[in-house]
Amino acid sequence: MNDPQDAGTLARDAHLHPVAALAAHLGVDPREGLRADEALKRQEFHGRNSLPESPPRSLARRVLDQFRDFMVLVLIAAALLSGLIGDVADTVAIGVIVVLNAAIGLAQEWRAERALDALKRLASPHATVRREGSTQILETSQLVPGDVVLLEAGNLVPADLRLHHAAHLRVDESTLTGESVTVEKHTAHLPHGAHALGDRLNMAFKGTLVTHGRAEGLVTATGAQTELGRVAGLLRDTEARSTPLQLRLASFGKRLSLVVLCICALIFGIGVVRGEAVLLMALTAISLAVAAIPEALPAVVTVLLALGARRMVKVNALVRRLPSVETLGSVSVICSDKTGTLTQNRMRVQVVDLLAGGSRESIWRAVLLCTDASIDAQGAWMGDPTETALVEAAQADGVDPGAVRAAHARLHEWPFDSERKRMSTLHRAHEGWLAVTKGAPETVLPRCTRLASGQGDLLLDGAEALFAAEALAAQGLRVLAVAHRCFAKDPAGQAADAVESDMVLLGLVGLADPPRPQAKAAVADCRSAGITPVMITGDHPATAMAIARELGIAEGNAPPLTGAQLGAMDDDALQRAARDVRVYARVDPAQKIRIVRALQAQGQFVAMTGDGVNDAPALKQADIGVAMGLGGTDVAREAASLVLLDDNFASIVAAVGEGRRIFDNIRKFIRYAMTGNSGEIWTLFLAPLMGMPIPLLPLHILWVNLVTDGLPGLALAAEPAERDVMRRPPRAPGESVFAGGLWQHALWVGLLIAALCLGIQAWALKTGMHWQTMVFTVLTLSQMGHVLAIRSETDSLFTQGLRSNLPLAGAVLSTLVLQLAVIYVPALQAVFRTEALTAGELGLCLACAAGVFFAVEAEKWIRRQTARRLRRVSATG
Repeated sequence: MNDPQDAGTLARDAHLHPVAALAAHLGVDPREGLRADEALKRQEFHGRNSLPESPPRSLARRVLDQFRDFMVLVLIAAALLSGLIGDVADTVAIGVIVVLNAAIGLAQEWRAERALDALKRLASPHATVRREGSTQILETSQLVPGDVVLLEAGNLVPADLRLHHAAHLRVDESTLTGESVTVEKHTAHLPHGAHALGDRLNMAFKGTLVTHGRAEGLVTATGAQTELGRVAGLLRDTEARSTPLQLRLASFGKRLSLVVLCICALIFGIGVVRGEAVLLMALTAISLAVAAIPEALPAVVTVLLALGARRMVKVNALVRRLPSVETLGSVSVICSDKTGTLTQNRMRVQVVDLLAGGSRESIWRAVLLCTDASIDAQGAWMGDPTETALVEAAQADGVDPGAVRAAHARLHEWPFDSERKRMSTLHRAHEGWLAVTKGAPETVLPRCTRLASGQGDLLLDGAEALFAAEALAAQGLRVLAVAHRCFAKDPAGQAADAVESDMVLLGLVGLADPPRPQAKAAVADCRSAGITPVMITGDHPATAMAIARELGIAEGNAPPLTGAQLGAMDDDALQRAARDVRVYARVDPAQKIRIVRALQAQGQFVAMTGDGVNDAPALKQADIGVAMGLGGTDVAREAASLVLLDDNFASIVAAVGEGRRIFDNIRKFIRYAMTGNSGEIWTLFLAPLMGMPIPLLPLHILWVNLVTDGLPGLALAAEPAERDVMRRPPRAPGESVFAGGLWQHALWVGLLIAALCLGIQAWALKTGMHWQTMVFTVLTLSQMGHVLAIRSETDSLFTQGLRSNLPLAGAVLSTLVLQLAVIYVPALQAVFRTEALTAGELGLCLACAAGVFFAVEAEKWIRRQTARRLRRVSATG
């Protein structure tokens, strides 16, 4: 760029300048693009091509936020009051525990933000750019003014561009202008004067969507200098929306908090009536409220979701919206595309059928002219897999792609779209103009009247040609028909339908795309998990059925449902058909949304894959929209909640399994936290009603909360998937996280812990043992026994072993060591008012903790026996 200081002015009036003048001003040749060193200099000056973000919270603000909870503030105030009346040790100890709790909360928040930032980096969009004469794929944040960007249907425009080449380009600018109708673009400069944003037809603006055609443009503005950046600068910061699970847990937490506060008030009242010190009872009640109220539960669940989302990347599934982690466990139908998802997306030409003995050279010439495959910097062909396969086959047959394209420059094109199912390009021939078409046989053959042969053009028998195409499709091949037409006059201004008529059929090309090696096992996993796999493809019905039968999606002679048949059905008829249909063929993307709605009307929870612009509505309609990360468009990825990094069906199934694991672990954390809180509440509530002293000091309550809710609870996030995670039916979408006996478990195990604590207290009071230290130890260690037992809802710990979750084993061991230190280290004894337990007393405390462990193991044994009995009844019935 001649003068970088002019960047702002240039961005504002780029639409007024001819492309040549603008390119000269930007210091770039559009045919070559920028040099890498020049692009680096410009990025240093202009900064990254990203919208301004809110500054991160300072460390001081983050720390202060940990102390904003009302109950924590009340506890601090009470601790200070305790210090004023002379009990300094309690004040210091409570202060230390409050600070440690804040440190744990800060660490959890930091870990969650790191996980979310990593997901953002993985999800960063990319753009196709020409630099140093070659086509490159770059992160959009690396674009600078002067870059040459290549656009095609489905792309999000990555920066403000002045278009210098456009082929039937239409752009959805509703995000900027509010106008829902797509805008057709051109490359001519506009006359001087004021032009509204929507009237700048030679510009493409950052954040808008390319819906049709293709184009090239020069970057004139990036980041905050773009039109979208100016709009973003006017917006105030908004808070991140909570996930549905967070909202449910927050609502539950509020109700539970009211109950806990009432119980704490009762404990305070009973203690005061019995003659206990008012300050002691106030601290006890406040400490219990702080420990028992699950105010951090939604935040901890967010941490688990974020960490789980990061783990999903390992199975090539990128989560774009956290709620989808929760909803994956409810998926009952997976509607998947065939090409690239169930198959390898490595097309290879298997058959070239010239029908009447036409010229292979003619069909290869047509194929090379009517494809957009190009060579990358490494010399490999890049582009649509079908097109790269065609070019490679022509090259292997001795035809030079470069020479053919140089001899017949492309003058015009009618791009492929899902309605026409074909593509045409226009080239100059020796005596006129040559239009070349390739596409689906059923759309190309009816437009052909003649057939190329060695003796000249013959009259085409359309039925015979269609039979030949169907025979190839029945072998599992993807079939393309290739045709051409010569014109005496330039037909560039004519509509596609006019040009694609009265053509000469050159032949048929059959390509094979074998199934992915993992796809068959993934389909079997779906079935065992109660998930129905459904194939939806634009391919020929015979091709689709051949692959579906091989993978186990379709069985027997069940026919596919074609797009034409679907179009003739009303919604009720489609809902009835959808119960049994497993393969949809020759379906256009616009029909996918009807399939999704038909399945949802039956109560199914649908995951839908898609990669094109027209797939976006179906992806949004689906309960889980799954976009292709390799072959998908930006529009599809924006609409989806999950992006497959390898476009592999097996990755969808793995993501469902991972989603089920994450939700299971969230349930385990809630089960553990609620049970521990229940045990603490019952212990302190029932002791005075039974005529015994308050069993724990405020410091004890806070300590139990610190060492049990911290590391052991979070270590449950590392719990591996249970053995039956993909052998159980999908979770009902509306099912509460507390379903399946969770709240009953929390109640009875909490009562068991309280009974053991109160039993120990009563017995120790009679025998003169260290009753308070023993109750304190039983309450802590019994929760460790509980967390080990609930690692699985069905399998025994003796089956799982401790090595399958070493973080949890380490957390339990750490808690045990810390508790023993509080009991036996003299300096800590003075702070916590504990006494060293004898070997017998400690053994009794460990026995109580083991009692909780074995009681929960017995519950799981009963559950396993009941499940076996039900399976036997089901098998014999």
